[in-house]
Amino acid sequence: RVVELTLPETSTVRDLKTMVLTKFGVPVCGQTLTGWYKAPNSDHTKLSTLKLPRENLLFLTVLDTENNGMDNDRTEDLLTRTYTLNVFDETKCKDYSLKYPGAKTVEEVKADVFSLTDIPVRHQVWSGWPSTLRDDTTTLAAAGLNLPHHSLSVKRNPAKEYKRIIVDLADSDSSVEEFEDASESFTGEDEMFVEDIGSKKLQPLIPDNVEDETAGCLHFADEFTNRYGAIHPDFFPGTLEDAIKEACLRPASERRLLAVYLHHDASVLTNVFCTQLLCFESVLQLLATNFVVWGWDLTYESNRQKFLSSLTRNLGPMAAVTVRNVEVERLPALLLIMRMRSSTEIFTAVHGNVGVNDLLTSLIQAVDVFSEQQKQEVREEQERNAREMIKFEQDKAYQDSLAIDRAKEEAKKQQEMKETQEKLRIETEKQEEEAKKQAERLALESELPDEPEENSSLSITKIRFRLPKGEFLERRFLASNRLQVLLNYLVIQGYHTEDYKVICSWPRRDLTALNVNSTLEQLNLCPQETLILEER
Repeated sequence: RVVELTLPETSTVRDLKTMVLTKFGVPVCGQTLTGWYKAPNSDHTKLSTLKLPRENLLFLTVLDTENNGMDNDRTEDLLTRTYTLNVFDETKCKDYSLKYPGAKTVEEVKADVFSLTDIPVRHQVWSGWPSTLRDDTTTLAAAGLNLPHHSLSVKRNPAKEYKRIIVDLADSDSSVEEFEDASESFTGEDEMFVEDIGSKKLQPLIPDNVEDETAGCLHFADEFTNRYGAIHPDFFPGTLEDAIKEACLRPASERRLLAVYLHHDASVLTNVFCTQLLCFESVLQLLATNFVVWGWDLTYESNRQKFLSSLTRNLGPMAAVTVRNVEVERLPALLLIMRMRSSTEIFTAVHGNVGVNDLLTSLIQAVDVFSEQQKQEVREEQERNAREMIKFEQDKAYQDSLAIDRAKEEAKKQQEMKETQEKLRIETEKQEEEAKKQAERLALESELPDEPEENSSLSITKIRFRLPKGEFLERRFLASNRLQVLLNYLVIQGYHTEDYKVICSWPRRDLTALNVNSTLEQLNLCPQETLILEER
């Protein structure tokens, strides 16, 4: 969000922060403003002393007071507290104990450390400051330091070695007094240094004719650190194709912009761009939050052609044409790449002949366009995922229903098969049983004595059998025939004693339970008798 504020030149930084409080509701003590042409020493500094252009782009960083465990009243109280900073100089292995009020800024502390350690602020590498600290104009009260003691360490940036120029005035026309008078016009920060070129040759960011793109990128990041220091964008350690996948070819909600930094040592703009623009704090914050940064060195023609081939392969020939048309005098360049709809394209190219404000404006514009497009694509992706989820659930429900129907059909077939097999088994057993009984009937029939004549001289008895269905059988037997003969006759007729009882009504008895060797006469079944067949 960008808000335009208009103030007279006589206003102070405090007046500006008061207007920010009115607009955004951010307490003055929780505001950190960056992007100054010349950083103010305190909130009482007048804007007219900061050499600001008529239109100036500043960036507001809100101190995370909740994470620091402080509310506004607490911050105001800390401004009056005394902080003891235990600073360890790693270069000289020396400790310093410095006491400051809470209103002291980090920038002022670093300047004091320079006077003690002889390490200029621009070459100081610190450790121990809170991770929430984003700007050197922040006061110690707002920096989130430990009370009453906080430990820090500092060392000289090892990227470059310097040696002091010693001027021999023996043959000079100038007097010693004149030289001493001239030296009074220099401050500690203005000391003159030259790079010890003889001790260390400048190494290319990427060696000539590098074969492996990933190895070239890793070498680029290492040499960039050696040349310009540890404070720089976090370069992606992989090929351009992998960087595009990491930034652009992800779900819409996870996408980021891709910033491709193209370096060239032959350009006079390179050193200024790397040291003053690319490593500027607000630029670093924007890049770290919204971009994947990938770097390549175009100094050697072989590496330039390798990059153009990779760019053509991943983004098409028009992207390569854009890079070919960039003259060496306008390098380095920052290509801002984003994915819009279904294509990945170069959104804009920022050349090396721009200032910090122009670079920040280009980055912010790209982020705004990308964010708006991302919101729409996230919404469309969510709707598409919702439709696909509904379709998936419907297909799954259909497949589940189909599986249930198939299981039922299979169970029905299995049941029918079991029933068929059971019927077949029963039928088979029945047939076997019937065959067995038939064989038994035939055997008994061959052994059964003939029925005696009615006028036979032998003692006979007439037996009448009442069948279960009400029908009757009648046969004559010799009174001397055993009971077994009578029962065999019934078996031959199809009434096996295993299935039927043979009941004599008076006295009631089951003949099948009696001794089968008893004669009919002994059983009082003479001269006639009616027997009843009952199913068991």
